[in-house]
Amino acid sequence: MKKVLVTGAAGYIGSVLTRQLLNRNYKVRGADILFFGGESLLDIYNHPNFEFIKGDVRQKKFIEEILDGVTDVIHLAAIVGDPACAKQPEIAKQINLEASKLLFDRCNERGIIKFIFASTCSNYGKMEGDSLVNEDSPLNPVSLYAELKVEFEKYLLETSSNESFSPTALRFSTVYGLSPRMRFDLTVNEFIRDVTFHNYLEIFGEQFWRPYCHVEDLARSCIMVLEAPIQKVKKNVFNVGDSSQNYQKKMIAEEILKMIPGANIKYIQRSEDPRDYKVDFSKIHNMLGYKITKNVPDGLKEIYNVLRDGIISDAYSSKYKNI
Repeated sequence: MKKVLVTGAAGYIGSVLTRQLLNRNYKVRGADILFFGGESLLDIYNHPNFEFIKGDVRQKKFIEEILDGVTDVIHLAAIVGDPACAKQPEIAKQINLEASKLLFDRCNERGIIKFIFASTCSNYGKMEGDSLVNEDSPLNPVSLYAELKVEFEKYLLETSSNESFSPTALRFSTVYGLSPRMRFDLTVNEFIRDVTFHNYLEIFGEQFWRPYCHVEDLARSCIMVLEAPIQKVKKNVFNVGDSSQNYQKKMIAEEILKMIPGANIKYIQRSEDPRDYKVDFSKIHNMLGYKITKNVPDGLKEIYNVLRDGIISDAYSSKYKNI
């Protein structure tokens, strides 16, 4: 039986992925430093196929401990997002790059089968013209967060590895949706929260494009790579999402207005944001058969319903942010 290590298991994506793996009868070891607490793991903490180890991936001893007896690794642990990395750049470099290299090298040496790395479509930075970018497009990171992802991707793809070791990089779309470790510092989640509670939303730079993907579908992509033939995924890169889910911020607002017609939405012109990209996702669809199960309107509705019903008592609490 496979035993999968998930680093960052208590996080926004990790807590969803861990449950999906357990539902598919994998043995799962979750590792996390718990910067944002561990409540997201409460209901699975005593699951017979789940084991949790708290610690810091920057420590060699901890890496040895969490790799002992596992067959595959899904590496999510990171300082996530542009603002969080900008706020603590040295820690971001230590965790997102140096610790990731250390973990990768030990996986290569210890006979781990698959190493699945959570990267980001932010690596593209800004597209040329109006054409969709794909996995072969030039990378143009415009933040420390993306720079570190690009640098580690390069290390993953160019470092020589043993024949049975299969590393893969997944460039995630901008995530949204409900998670046991909820976040409201993400565009879709934040927009619907503000309209739900204040019937008012300010949008800066409504013209910029991003691809969006539900947290459940991003997590599913990791399992799809885990279960795919090695020859399809080894030393490969996949954008994760769906080409129909490229949205401008104004388009997200238009979806909100369909749900809440009276919402007061104000657009504030901003042209200095250098990130602007539409992404093509045909590779993961054609090679692995990947399809999303939820779209942006679905995500808006599920979060609106949860907030409307009072399931989350204080959606503006700092615990729902990464900074």
